[in-house]
Amino acid sequence: MANNIGNASNTVKPLEKRKKLSKKGVDPSYKKTTDSPNYSVIAESTEFKTLKRKKKKFILPITIFFLLSYILLPILTSYTTILNNNAFGDIAWVWIYALLLFVMTWVLSMIYVRRANDFDKEAEKIFEKEKAGDYE
Repeated sequence: MANNIGNASNTVKPLEKRKKLSKKGVDPSYKKTTDSPNYSVIAESTEFKTLKRKKKKFILPITIFFLLSYILLPILTSYTTILNNNAFGDIAWVWIYALLLFVMTWVLSMIYVRRANDFDKEAEKIFEKEKAGDYE
């Protein structure tokens, strides 16, 4: 086997100069030289900030609800006898609660996937707007 360590094709090429940020924001003299998005300009846009706020307003409450629902089961079974009562026949409430946790997980996952697709569409619009040069 040949060792390709000294091969010239394995050398790392220097990165192109990137846009420099001043204290006031984006350098207006910057000329876009690549097809990659200008992330610093996107991050400063109101559309991106609005998207981040919308994501946070969705993800934070759903995460808190999910974690509280799961943490509540061991607390209720360890420190109370509420779930020990039979719901019907020989099936206790703890089994119903535990099965509902699985249902809740699937439902929350489906809701998240739908919303994430919407967020992805909004992000794509932001990228298209930047690609068209509307942020410069």
